[in-house]
Amino acid sequence: MDLLAQLIANGLVNGSHYALLALGFGLIFGTTRVTHFAFGPVYAVSAYGCWFAADTLGAPLWLAGVAGVLTGALVGVLSYLLVYRPFERKGSPSFVLLIASLGLFIVLENAIGVVFGTDTKVVPSPPSGIFLWGPLVVTGVQLAQLAALPIVGLALWLYLTRTRMGKAVLAMTDNPEMARVIGIDTLRVSILAFAIGSAIAAVPAGLILVKDGATAHMGFLAVFMAFVAVVVGGVGSLRGAVIGGLVLGLVESTGMVRIPTEWQSSVAFVVLFVVLLFRPRGLFGGR
Repeated sequence: MDLLAQLIANGLVNGSHYALLALGFGLIFGTTRVTHFAFGPVYAVSAYGCWFAADTLGAPLWLAGVAGVLTGALVGVLSYLLVYRPFERKGSPSFVLLIASLGLFIVLENAIGVVFGTDTKVVPSPPSGIFLWGPLVVTGVQLAQLAALPIVGLALWLYLTRTRMGKAVLAMTDNPEMARVIGIDTLRVSILAFAIGSAIAAVPAGLILVKDGATAHMGFLAVFMAFVAVVVGGVGSLRGAVIGGLVLGLVESTGMVRIPTEWQSSVAFVVLFVVLLFRPRGLFGGR
C-alpha cells in the first residue's frame, strides 16, 4: 500500500506537469486550429531562457522563471507571425500548416543545440528540500509542480471569463467563422493565444529545469504528451485537456506496479488507443 500511495503521488505530480502542457497546447489549437507541434521546442527554449537568466546573468530563480515565461511567449508569437500566418493569409489547407509545424520543430530543436550545446543545463544552487508525510516522500519542486496547475488554471479561467479579450478567445474557440463575422479581430486573438499558450508551457519547463535540467531534445516528449492529453480529454475542451493530462500521469505512474520501467513510455499510446476506441471525441469532446 505504501508503494501504491507513493506511485499515486508521483502520478499526480507528473499529471500536473502534463496537464499544464496540454492546457497550453489545447488553448493554441482550439483557438487557431493550428497543430502546433513546434510547441515542444518552444517549451525547451523557455527552459533555456530561464537557465540563461539564472546561470549567465545571475538572476534569482523567481526572476529567471519570469524570464523563461517571457521567452516562451515571445518565441510562440514569432512562430505564429513568421511561419503560420503567411500560410493562413494564402488560405493554405491545414496539412500544410502541419508540415510547417514539423519543419519549425526541427529548426528550433537544432538551433537550440547549435547555440547552447547538447549537454544538460542545470541552474546553480537549485532549491532542495524533502518532505515526509507518512509513507509519502516528496520534494519541494514536486510540490511546486502540484501547486502550479491550480494557480495557472485559475488565472487562465479568470482571464477567459472576466475580460473582453478572454471572452473573444472563447468565442473563437467555439466558432472561428462566427467570431470573424461578428467583428472579433481574429489575428489579434490568434497572437494572444500563442502568447498565453506558450507562456503556460514555460511554467512546467522552468520547473523541469530545476528538477532534472534542460536539454535540446526535451521538447519531443512534452509536445507528445500534450497532444495525447488533448486528444484524450477532448479536442476543444480546456477542462478535458487538464483531465487528460492528470489521467496520463496517474496511469503512467501506477502502471509501474505491473509494467517494467522501460515500457512506461508506451502507456500513453495505450490510454490514447482505449479512449479513441470507446470515446472517439475524447472524454469531454462535444458533438
